[in-house]
Amino acid sequence: MSALEIKSDISYKSAGKFEETRFEKIHNEIFKNSTEASIVVAQEIAELIKSKQKKDKQCVLGLATGSSPIKVYEELVRMHKEEGLSFSNVITFNLDEYFPMTKKNNQSYHYFMHQHLFNHIDIKPENINIPDGTVSIVDLNKYCIDYELKIKNAGGIDFQLLGIGRTGHVGFNEPGSHINSGTRIITLDHITRVDASSDFNGIDNVPKRAITMGVSTILQSKRIVLMAWGQNKADIIKRTIQGGVSSEVPATFLQNQTNVTFVLDQSAASELTRFKTPWLVGECIWTQELKSKAIVWLSQNTSQSILKLTDRDYNNNGMSDLLAQEGSAYDLNINMFNVLQHTITGWPGGKPNTDDSNRPERANPAKKRVILFSPHPDDDVISMGGTFSKLIKQGHDVHVVYQTSGNIAVTDDEALKFAEVCNDFVGDDNSKINFVAVIDFLNNKSENEIDSVEVRKLKGLIRRWESYAATRYIGLKEANIHFLDMPFYETGQIKKNPISSEDIAIVAAIIEKIKPQQVFAAGDLADPHGTHEVCLNAIFAAMKQLKSKAYMKDCWLWLYRGAWLEWEIHEIDMAVPLSPDEVLLKRHAILYHQSQKDRVMFQGNDSREFWVRAEDRNKHTAKLYDDLGLAEYEAIEAFKRFEY
Repeated sequence: MSALEIKSDISYKSAGKFEETRFEKIHNEIFKNSTEASIVVAQEIAELIKSKQKKDKQCVLGLATGSSPIKVYEELVRMHKEEGLSFSNVITFNLDEYFPMTKKNNQSYHYFMHQHLFNHIDIKPENINIPDGTVSIVDLNKYCIDYELKIKNAGGIDFQLLGIGRTGHVGFNEPGSHINSGTRIITLDHITRVDASSDFNGIDNVPKRAITMGVSTILQSKRIVLMAWGQNKADIIKRTIQGGVSSEVPATFLQNQTNVTFVLDQSAASELTRFKTPWLVGECIWTQELKSKAIVWLSQNTSQSILKLTDRDYNNNGMSDLLAQEGSAYDLNINMFNVLQHTITGWPGGKPNTDDSNRPERANPAKKRVILFSPHPDDDVISMGGTFSKLIKQGHDVHVVYQTSGNIAVTDDEALKFAEVCNDFVGDDNSKINFVAVIDFLNNKSENEIDSVEVRKLKGLIRRWESYAATRYIGLKEANIHFLDMPFYETGQIKKNPISSEDIAIVAAIIEKIKPQQVFAAGDLADPHGTHEVCLNAIFAAMKQLKSKAYMKDCWLWLYRGAWLEWEIHEIDMAVPLSPDEVLLKRHAILYHQSQKDRVMFQGNDSREFWVRAEDRNKHTAKLYDDLGLAEYEAIEAFKRFEY
């Protein structure tokens, strides 16, 4: 079954029984996206609840927290409200809780579960069990034993929902956890704390310990479903499904179970052998995209440039059928070399008065109207600062559109510094912001308190004027700078609202106003809080609404990356080389975003500053092109064309 087909059944099947999955040791089902997958998981849970109700039995669920199960809980709530699904016979046991942690803290899992599920269904409060992060350390051992006993007295867990951390933890069973471990207190791995740091406004605020259900407790569940979404989980998913069983990756203990299914989206499954290098598994249907992927991989795997690959290289690396189909390594090599060479251009808006048949962009119109969408106020210069500069210098009518205020990413200390300076300079009587009130709020801000409107306004203005400074340095006139302040973002919290028709209408309005021939947008969906994805979906929806407009027939959409990930070589449709001077210009433009330097609130799993990671990625892309036998450049910014 194709990974693109929507499945309705994820029941357990033995892993590794077919040629396609021979490297895999855990049954897994792949979905196009997390929404489709979550609905199917919710349906299995709902069917279990209803089957237990028919037998007048309790249904015991083991529940997880984090981003992975949120859409499952949304679907269960919808079923309750629209289809009458009752949870009156359900008993729940949550996997874990930070320690120490109060129930009212909005980072507690008690708060999370009530926010996303329990407050919206008819479950009995006495049937909800979540580890208590306020238990005294003296009483903790007895509390953990009692938690285990409570699960046993309920008849054991009928269905256990799991996520997975980058360390391979399930629950908070970190590397080194024993297969026989029960509910206990555990010290969190540094990687786990780094991944949680954006939720806590910095790693210093992340608890160092947690209470977790044990590996043994989880394995005793009658049915286990583990969910994983996104590229960030791809490496650990491969290690868990294809690697050996080891306490260093606690999730691998699931390999020995005959009731486990991993439910993945395509990004999380992307490192599995059958997706990453399918020619090593069996015969392939050799599309142009797969040919490109395979030949680039072969060149890198053999440490040879493309034009040096031989028939033997193809035969020895699972590509004999491709070689037989195409005739010779020479033909394959020349064709691939030309494909890559034709992606390279120093004219990202198209080179005027030239034959564009082998160029990534059109020659006409010679001067294009260009929209550069930036989800946050610094994504433009981080991901395509050099290309941004080239477009301006080559005479195109470039407009940068900042989709969100980015205020949540400004630290309180940074805002306080600005407020104190402004208050001394203008005084509170002449200011549009009451800086005295802002200073008082920030100095007395309590745990979990949402920023006041004035504080959010100040933080947004900090980022706005940093953007003005950066784009002014690149050479863009202020009239071509636009700020949308999309409503979904303005919650004052890390958790944002769902995208709305108002968000889409705002994006559509700016496109309608400018009538672009080129649009650049962030295709880097590894952003830890999903803002990039929401912003991109708003652009897709807006462009779909406007598709019938005459000017849209000549509008091309280019997706950039760079802040979190980079395009793989075979995915690149336009590669824009940067000179050493342009690399330096880009660096300086990024550094105008001072609030995002040194103390980055939402750094993800990369500890480097944004200018460093962007520069390193651009230089790495250039080196990859060089290694493949193409021209050597200082750095390259990469883009993929999206046909909407």
